[in-house]
Amino acid sequence: MARFDVFSHPDATLRRSTPFLLDVQNSHISGLATRIVVPLRPAAAFTLRARDLNPAFEVGGREVVADTAALGAFPAAELRAPVANLRSSAGDIVAALDTLFGSH
Repeated sequence: MARFDVFSHPDATLRRSTPFLLDVQNSHISGLATRIVVPLRPAAAFTLRARDLNPAFEVGGREVVADTAALGAFPAAELRAPVANLRSSAGDIVAALDTLFGSH
């Protein structure tokens, strides 16, 4: 698993509202049973979007928005093969995390 990998949500029911999970955990911390992920939700779910906190991306032909404030730990064993990697958007993702944690 690598930082900024994107995974399909493993739960089919939850996948409707949260199609993807974005791994934001440092790649050097690989021995833990969990990974820190940010839910990626359909852009249409956001009536008001804080640009710095909720960056938008295209994954698998779908426009999704990072729900950064809803980040959490997720069992690493449930994150199967990544469907995308957002390393090219690392600046926006890190800025969103900094906005959440007050470093921005």
